[in-house]
Amino acid sequence: MKIHEYQAKEILRQFNIPLPDGKVADTPEKAREIAESLNSKVVVKAQIHAGGRGKGGGIKLANTPHEAYEAAKSILGMRLVTHQTGPEGKIVRKVLVEKATDIKQELYLSLLVDRSRNKECLVFMASEAGGMDIEEVAAHSPHKIIKVAVSPATGFSPFQARKLFYGLFIDKALFSQFSNIVKALYQIFVEKDASLIEINPLVITSEGTFVALDTKITFDDDALYRHPDIKELRDFTEEDPLEVEAVNAGVNYIKLDGEVGCMVNGAGLAMTTMDLIKLAGGNPANFLDVGGGASAERVEKAFRILTSDPKVKAILVNIFGGILRCDRVANGLIEAASKIEMKLPMVVRLQGTNVEEGRRLLQNSNLKFEVAEELYEAALKAVELSRS
Repeated sequence: MKIHEYQAKEILRQFNIPLPDGKVADTPEKAREIAESLNSKVVVKAQIHAGGRGKGGGIKLANTPHEAYEAAKSILGMRLVTHQTGPEGKIVRKVLVEKATDIKQELYLSLLVDRSRNKECLVFMASEAGGMDIEEVAAHSPHKIIKVAVSPATGFSPFQARKLFYGLFIDKALFSQFSNIVKALYQIFVEKDASLIEINPLVITSEGTFVALDTKITFDDDALYRHPDIKELRDFTEEDPLEVEAVNAGVNYIKLDGEVGCMVNGAGLAMTTMDLIKLAGGNPANFLDVGGGASAERVEKAFRILTSDPKVKAILVNIFGGILRCDRVANGLIEAASKIEMKLPMVVRLQGTNVEEGRRLLQNSNLKFEVAEELYEAALKAVELSRS
């Protein structure tokens, strides 16, 4: 789960990480009031779940409260397009008005889970190339990125902060401040069940102090039940409407850009199904796991989600019936497809308990189910139907 910059900064503030003074506004008048209270130059920043806001016109410097008003007026309500939002962009509903910072140097600092190592661990990343996309730095200047692994078994140690610090080649007098920030990031990560914390840039001011100028935090969805206060920070207007509908329906759904809609029970089976669609020459339109239950009600909700995507031209249903018998799955598919008057072509592949009876029910129904025995056969049919 992602949260807005202003929300992430409130969490950092709780752990004494230095931040610019500022508040969030949803009207130009409120932005002007905040600028007046700060009594200095301010930065007005669009609050959306995406980076690259400055290049898209979502960050403006204001020298006076009136300029802050005008900046907020131009940003609020705009459809901000960045390299992360795609061409459709995102509507800006709030801005963060902050005191402008006198920047001497920009750094990058983050903490994330690294699953590429033999033993999964947390990894701090730091770079002297702050203010840039870390992916761009990794592609063109990988030597500028310092990585330090932290084992969950042993936890954070001060030497790890030293390794990061001396790799940045900055004034040694700043080590104590830097070490406190690194330690605080680790505490936030573990206590709040985060999956990523990024400060970019972490700036050094002309006065020789650190300030977290921009930050983002994402959280592990599966741990939100432990953090109701964080769960309340979720902004559904920033998420894909179909993914929001899937959350409410109790299914796991991620929208993609293909034309073959997938409905599968089990995450591993879903990934395999998507791979075989690619191998068959098509592109999956989504990841959708209806879980082990696959009741008629849940299948109906899944179908409604799939058919709401205008890019979907055909649907591939791949269900393994273990405890859940295939004949019950078939009856659920028939009932759900009848209720929503399914018009898209569907390929169904069933395997497991009572599979023959399940296939017979599908073939004898009045609906246009294409029944396949093997998964690759089903993928080929679905791709073919998506192009007809």
